[in-house]
Parts: sequence; structure tokens; C-alpha cells
Amino acid sequence: MTNERIMIVEDEKIVALDIKDSLEHFGYSVPCMAASGEDAIKFVEECHPDLILMDIVLKGKIDGIDAANAIHQNYDIPVIYLTAYSDERTLQRAKLTEPFGHILKPFDERELRTNIEIALYKREKEKEKLFDHEKWITSLLNNFGDAIISTDNSGTIKYMNPLAQALTGYTQEDALGQKIGKIFNVVCDDNGKCAQDPTAKVLREGAFFGLDENTMLISKDNTCIPLDIIGSPITNQKNEVIGTVIIFYDITERKNIEKSFRSFEVAYS
Repeated sequence: MTNERIMIVEDEKIVALDIKDSLEHFGYSVPCMAASGEDAIKFVEECHPDLILMDIVLKGKIDGIDAANAIHQNYDIPVIYLTAYSDERTLQRAKLTEPFGHILKPFDERELRTNIEIALYKREKEKEKLFDHEKWITSLLNNFGDAIISTDNSGTIKYMNPLAQALTGYTQEDALGQKIGKIFNVVCDDNGKCAQDPTAKVLREGAFFGLDENTMLISKDNTCIPLDIIGSPITNQKNEVIGTVIIFYDITERKNIEKSFRSFEVAYS
């Protein structure tokens, strides 16, 4: 038996109930059913299905393709279309929503079950690939030679690599969910005033190299560390900015060398 949750979006009640009986016979649960595209979008948030069976022609102002497109943009839930329409224009519109299947009515239980199992299997494999990719990225960032902090658009910290934790004095557990200014406390060495908010600077200007002149990090134990700072936006597949990456590194050694050169020049001037 399986325990996947499948939402049915079908405006013919008898057909919807027949599909529901078939799904429950297969061992799936049906947490909700919708008769319109508007209800489908609304119920996704309430029911959290693992898969959606979506009729294309529905009651309401939007059809199943429009509903699936809205769901695809906001939720990572596979959709299988159930439809009696197979014209080229409909198929092309449906393809844009990246469905996991397309079943023409009338269909039998075997065809329905096969398509559902294939869709759920594909989704599980995609999750495994994503998990492996995220593990690889995390391993790469954890071993990166510079300190890294990533935030969302509001400046809330989502990740810190070990070097960032070491320089700031805060563990990732301490930092997650905190505003970057609380953890990444930077000032201008010339006047001791707070430096610019790096997240705000990225969102305002895009990528930057260098935050302010003579930027200093004040760590958790009040150690002052001179820094160079780079900021970059994080974008999604639509090229929308969804967060920032702040990269910084200790330049104490460089500052000491510069100071030695200045002392040398003064001594021999």
C-alpha cells in the first residue's frame, strides 16, 4: 500500500467520485477535490498533495492549464492532465506547464494507475538528484577558501559556511533566521560608524566589490578584523532576485604589509 496524497481537479462530480474510488482502491489518499481552477489553486495550500490529476476544461474563469501554470510557479507539485481534448493548441499550452503526464478520456484504471506511478517515480528521482546536487553545493561552500553568508531578500540569514562562522564568532545555528546586521557587524574603521548593509547594497545596485573604505568586522568577542567584501544577487530560473551572497575575507596580513611599507617610506623620506 502507498500513502501518497492525490488531489482531483474535475468539474463533473460523477467522474471525480469515480476517479476517487479508483485512487483509494490503488492505496492512494484523496485529501481534496476541486471543480474549478480557482479552487484548485486554493486547495493546494490547504491539502499539500503529492500529485494533482487536472482536467483541462473546468468551471470558473480559468481552465486547468492556467491553474496548473499558477501551481507550477508557486509549488513543486507534479500534474497529470485528464482531458478529452487533444488538439494541437491545447497540447502546446499544456506543455508549457511541464506536466508529468497527459491522459485522454475515456481511460481505464490500468492506464490511470500506470501514469500515476510513473509520475511519482519521476518526481522521487528528481528529488534525489536535487538532494545530491544540494549536498555537492553545500560541501563545496563548506570548503570554500573565503567566508560566505547567504540571505533572502529581507536580509535574513539562510546559510553560513565554517569560515564565516569562525570570523564572526557565531555558529550557523545561532545565525539562521537572524538579520545579517546582527551577525555580520561591520563598521567603517575611519569613523566607527556602521558600514552599509551589504544585502541592501546588492538589492539596490547588483553585484559589488568592496562595501566601504576600511571596513572592519566586529566579531562576537569584539575582535576587530579588517575585511574585503563582495556581494552578489541570487536569482531564480526567471532571473528574479531571491536573495544575496556575501563573500568576505580577512585582510589583516595585507594591512600589516601596507603599514610596514608606509613606515619604511616615512623612515627613508
